[in-house]
Amino acid sequence: QVRLVESGGGLVQAGGSLRLSCAASGRTVSEYAMGWFRQAPGKEREFVASINWSGHSTYYSDSVKGRFTISRDNAKNTVFLQMNSLKPEDTAVYYCALDPSRFVATRMQDFASWGQGTQVTVSS
Repeated sequence: QVRLVESGGGLVQAGGSLRLSCAASGRTVSEYAMGWFRQAPGKEREFVASINWSGHSTYYSDSVKGRFTISRDNAKNTVFLQMNSLKPEDTAVYYCALDPSRFVATRMQDFASWGQGTQVTVSS
């Protein structure tokens, strides 16, 4: 059973940056794709970014493309989300998730394990 723990969230001004981390334990995740989703108050959870098992393939939602970067360190069993040029509309709880396949995915149903989330708040 894998456990995913997100960290790095917080309060930042618009235009600022944050780096989220997702540490996995209980199972190595180096053979699996990973992703980040977010959920704003009153809205459905939405896809943000995903990365394949090797880190050589990534995919982003249109709303974050060019501003966010997903990466992974398989030696540390950790996935990252670097968020730059943050906007108030990026305010949400951000969730890390594991996809049991090796390939990038975007649908929630493709992801089998989820973390508890970390709050990101961007002030205007």
